[in-house]
Amino acid sequence: MRGLKALAGVALVVLVWWGATALLQPPRYVFPSPADVMGAFAAHGGMLLRNAAITGLEIVLGLGVGLAAGVATALAIAATPLTRQLILPAVVVTQTLPVFAIAPLLVVWLGYGLASKITMSALIIYFPIATAYAEGMARVDRHLIDLARLSGASQREVLWLIRAPGGLPGLVAGLKVASTVAPIGAVVGEWVGASAGLGFVMLHANARLQTPTLFAALMLLAVLALVVRFAVDRVADRLVRWQPVS
Repeated sequence: MRGLKALAGVALVVLVWWGATALLQPPRYVFPSPADVMGAFAAHGGMLLRNAAITGLEIVLGLGVGLAAGVATALAIAATPLTRQLILPAVVVTQTLPVFAIAPLLVVWLGYGLASKITMSALIIYFPIATAYAEGMARVDRHLIDLARLSGASQREVLWLIRAPGGLPGLVAGLKVASTVAPIGAVVGEWVGASAGLGFVMLHANARLQTPTLFAALMLLAVLALVVRFAVDRVADRLVRWQPVS
C-alpha cells in the first residue's frame, strides 16, 4: 500500500512536469521534458547505472559508518552527566562547520576514491543519529532508573539495560532523518573531487549543458534515496515494534 502511494506521487510529479514543458516549451538545455530525460537514459543508461552503483555504495557505507559513530557517541553522552557536559557541546560545534568547507580537506587527506565520499556522507549522518539517540536515552522514564538503582544496578547496567533500549525510538527518528540526507554527503564529495559517481556525472553534464543527462542522474539519485529510506523504515520498524504507531 505504501509503495502504491509512492508510485502515485511520482506519477503526479511526472504528469505536472510533462504538462509544464508541453505548455511552456522551454529549450531542452534549460528544462528538458520527461521524453528528453528518457532519451538520455536510452543513450547513456549503462554509464548512468554504473555511476549510480558507486554512489549507492558510498551512501550505504557512509550510513553504516555514521550510524556506528553516532550510536557510540550517544552512549558516551548518556553514560554520565559529566560525559554529557563534555561531549555534547563538542558534537554541536562540529556541525557549525559547512560541509562544502570540509569536503576539499577530505579529498586532500583521503584522496579521490571512496574513502573521502564515505567520510563526508558519514559526517552528515552522524549528527542527527548521535543527538536523537542521546536525547531519547535522556528521556527514559526516571522511575525505571530509580527502581534499577534501588535494586543495586550499577551505572553501566542502567545504561545498557534501561537507557539504551529505552532510547531506541529516538535512534529510529534520527536514523530516518539521516537516511534522507545521506545522499547529500556522497554527492557533495563527488562534486569536490571524484572520477565516478552520480555527482561526477551531474557536474560534467552541467558543464556541457547536457541537461537531460543531468536530470537523468538526479532521478537515479532520487531512486537511491527512496530505496535507502524504505530499507531503513523496515529495519527501524522492527527495532521499535513494541511501540505502536498512532
